[in-house]
Amino acid sequence: MPTNANTETAWNYHEATKHSYTSIRTNPHFLDFGNQPLPFKIYPALEPSRMPAELRQTGVAALSAIAGGVPAQTNTALDSEAVAQLLYLSAGITRPRKYSGGEIYFRAAACTGALYEVELYLVCGDLTNLQAGVYHFAPAEFGLRQLRAGDYRSILVEAAGAEPSIAHAPLTIVCTCTYWRNAWKYQARTYRHFGWDNGTLLANLLAVATALALPAKVVCGFVDATVNRLLDVDSQREVAFSLVALGHDSGLSAQLAAPPPSAPQALADIPPLGLETVPLSRDEIDYPLMREMHAASSLESAIEVTAWRGRTPLNPTPMTNLPPAAGPVIQLTPLSDAEMPRDPIEQVILRRGSSRQFARTPITLTQLSTMLDRATRGIPADFLNPFGSQLNHVYLIVHAVEGLESGAYVFHPDRRVLECLKRGNFRDEAGYLGLEQQLPADAAVNIFFLADLRPIFNRFGNRGYRAVQLEAGILGGKLYLAAYAQRLGATGLTFYDDDVIRFFSPHAEGKSAIFLVAVGNSARLRQ
Repeated sequence: MPTNANTETAWNYHEATKHSYTSIRTNPHFLDFGNQPLPFKIYPALEPSRMPAELRQTGVAALSAIAGGVPAQTNTALDSEAVAQLLYLSAGITRPRKYSGGEIYFRAAACTGALYEVELYLVCGDLTNLQAGVYHFAPAEFGLRQLRAGDYRSILVEAAGAEPSIAHAPLTIVCTCTYWRNAWKYQARTYRHFGWDNGTLLANLLAVATALALPAKVVCGFVDATVNRLLDVDSQREVAFSLVALGHDSGLSAQLAAPPPSAPQALADIPPLGLETVPLSRDEIDYPLMREMHAASSLESAIEVTAWRGRTPLNPTPMTNLPPAAGPVIQLTPLSDAEMPRDPIEQVILRRGSSRQFARTPITLTQLSTMLDRATRGIPADFLNPFGSQLNHVYLIVHAVEGLESGAYVFHPDRRVLECLKRGNFRDEAGYLGLEQQLPADAAVNIFFLADLRPIFNRFGNRGYRAVQLEAGILGGKLYLAAYAQRLGATGLTFYDDDVIRFFSPHAEGKSAIFLVAVGNSARLRQ
């Protein structure tokens, strides 16, 4: 099996899953709605315990929650109401919608194809009104199913190489991704979607944690087999993708160093549960490329995890590896704290959707500036060190922004400026790049995340591919929220990979397209 350091696997996966004009037209795949997977993981033998249904009003403005964070060593107490708030506003069902073929249950965070392949599990000590244990979140019932009783946090501490945020967290949420639920539509490209869809969910989760005054940190480095075993998932179908440490208790680290009998440290001593789950579909189609990519990016020991975690590859400036601006620059003009809309984060999440049609009307430079400013102030993650660094670069195709000429731009986060790469009306080009869809042609602006994978793979190995997709998803999710906080619309899109790079070259030469978010004024669909 290739090791994480042998990045041939990541390069092969990335190349094999690129979209092109030809690949789309020669792909015989079709959607078999008679075999569409269930949107929920169901344990028929376990009854869920219902969670508090009433939303706690935080009063924290969405644009503040998106941009902010709570200092890592802020001692906090968690109760079941806060846990319910975190789960509902990140992965809960916000509204059902009926259509001719059935019903779709829309969730709090955007997800490709509304297929919701991300599952959430909780590993916690004793919290107010919630006993220590390992739980699965059941969004359909808005409840928790207990998989293991007892405090198993020391297992995560060991798996995460003694990551301090995990060691001190009263609660860690484990995000898993289910291959078939997304691959039913997107086939082998699904592994990219894992990062996007997990990321948009985490954007919500991080913002709500900030509003609840909880420290939070995304952890991408951990021993995969240990975490999968703890959750008792079938790793041929479902795999742990990220951890989120929530809260801080300064007294926890010493306690967890000597685990109780209920939390044995050795992987072999974690007993399998053998719990039945309802099959997702009549048949599942296997796409081995995804499992190969995941296996090759897996870490096998705490020592390997500790070596993996560390400084982000940055050159030549402290916060980005973009070259200095050579073209005309435009200074961002974001709203100040006093000027920004006061709609609280929970209200914005509940009204968020994914725009299905944009009006060809302009947004303002201030609105665009506020989105970019608030979304890129930093993500607390174990692969982003120092805080504020980014793996992805932000490129834009501007169609209709008052105070900004139409054209192609790159964002310099260290200086908070946009550099103009070329001027012109590129609506037709944007529509083509976004898989020949009307949405990117009609949007006011298209925001692309591009990355130079070479230094990322050199530093982080195959697992760097997980990290760069996850970061793009978080940034995209923050843009979603920042757009809806300003009464705009947004939608995530896929793209013709190499054509995107050609469009932004020579500036983007050697980079890879990672994610795309279109933003503008939503239009009512014609009936």
